[in-house]
Amino acid sequence: MNPIKKRVVLHFPGFEPLNAAAHRARYERSARQSADVWGFSTSVGELKNFGRAPYFDVDATAADWSTQSRIHVVDHNDLVATLNGRPFFTRLMQGYLAASKVAMSGGMVGYFRHAWRFGLFFIFPFLLMLAGLLISLLIAFTPFLFGLPAWSHIGSIALAVAFFIYVFLPQAEKLHTLHLFSDWEMAVAMAGLNELGAEQWLEASAISVRQALDEPGVDEFVISSHSMGSSVAAHVVGLLLEREPDLFQGKRVVFTTLGSAILQCALMRPASVLRSRVGLIARCKEIFWLDVHCLTDAIHFYKAKTAAVCGHPDAPQASILLIRFKQMLTAKHYAKIKRDFLRVHRQYVLGPDVKAFFDFTLMTAGPLPASDFAEFSFKKLPELTFSSGEEAQALSVGR
Repeated sequence: MNPIKKRVVLHFPGFEPLNAAAHRARYERSARQSADVWGFSTSVGELKNFGRAPYFDVDATAADWSTQSRIHVVDHNDLVATLNGRPFFTRLMQGYLAASKVAMSGGMVGYFRHAWRFGLFFIFPFLLMLAGLLISLLIAFTPFLFGLPAWSHIGSIALAVAFFIYVFLPQAEKLHTLHLFSDWEMAVAMAGLNELGAEQWLEASAISVRQALDEPGVDEFVISSHSMGSSVAAHVVGLLLEREPDLFQGKRVVFTTLGSAILQCALMRPASVLRSRVGLIARCKEIFWLDVHCLTDAIHFYKAKTAAVCGHPDAPQASILLIRFKQMLTAKHYAKIKRDFLRVHRQYVLGPDVKAFFDFTLMTAGPLPASDFAEFSFKKLPELTFSSGEEAQALSVGR
C-alpha cells in the first residue's frame, strides 16, 4: 500500500465561537501533541484566504516519509457570532422558539428513540434556564406568599433580579447554556434551510469546496466534520453531488464524521433536503464514510446508522469506529475533563497524550489513508513502517 504523499482536507468544525484562525491554532497545538506521541515532526503553515474555505498547509515528516496536507477550514463562525451577539432576551426567546420547533417537528421524540442521552442534552439547557427563572419568580413573590405588605415587593423584586443576574446566570454560563440555545437555532436552520440565510450560506461554502476539490496531484481527499459541522458537511457535499453526480470519479474520498450530529437536524420533519443529501453521500461509490463514535460522549448518536435513520436502509452504511477517549489521554487528564460534557465532545479533534487507534492529526496529516482507521482498535494500533522508503503499512500491534 502506497503512502499518502499529498492530501486535501476539508474540515467542517462544530458549533463553536472560533474562526478559521482559531481552528488553525488549535490544530497546530494538537498536531504538536500528536507528533510528540508518534515520533514525527510537523510544521503548520500560515492561514491563507480561499473564500469560505481558508486553508493552511501541514508538513509531517519522519526519517523516511513525508506527507503534505492542505487543511481547509469551512467554519460557520459568522453564523455563531450573529446568534451569540444578540441581546439576552432575544437569545432567550429565540432559543425557546427553536426548542418548540424541534419538539413539534418530531425531533425530540427521535432523539430519545435513537439516542436517549442526546434527548437529555436537548432538554437540559431549557430546563436549567426555566429553573432559574422560576426560582427568581419565587423570590419576587415571597412577600405575597407570606402576606407581607405590598411595599415589600420592591426589595423582593430587586433581590430576584440580583439572584438571576449575579448568581444564576454566571453558573449557567459555565455550562454554556445560552450558547446551547443558539446551537438549537442553528439546528433548526440547517433542518429547514429557511432561517439565518442558511441556504445562501451553504451555496457560498459549496463554491469554495468545489474549487478545493480541483487541487491537482492529490492522493486523498478527506472531508472531516465534527458535531454540528457534520450537518453542514452533508449539506455541502450533497449539494455538489446533486449538481455533479460524477464529481468524485477517479478520486479517493473519505467522508469522516466525528461525534456526528447529522441526526440532530435530520430527525426534524422539515429536513427532507438534508436526508436526501445523506442518501447521495451514502450511495456515492467513491466515498468511504467513516463515522467515529465514543461511548462517553453524550452529544452524538452513539451506534446509530445515520443513513438508515435518514430513510436509506438499503444504501451502504457508514463504517462505525467506536473509540474511548480515556484510552487517548492520561488518567489525570481524563479525570479532569470527563465531567465537562462539552469538553469531552471536543476531544475528537484534539491531541492525544498517548498512542491510540484514533488520532485526528494522524488521520488528516499522516501517511496512512484515512480509511485505514476503520480497521484499528485498542489491540490493533496504527504503526508506520516503510519498505525502501516507499510503502507505508499499518501493522496490528497488540498493546
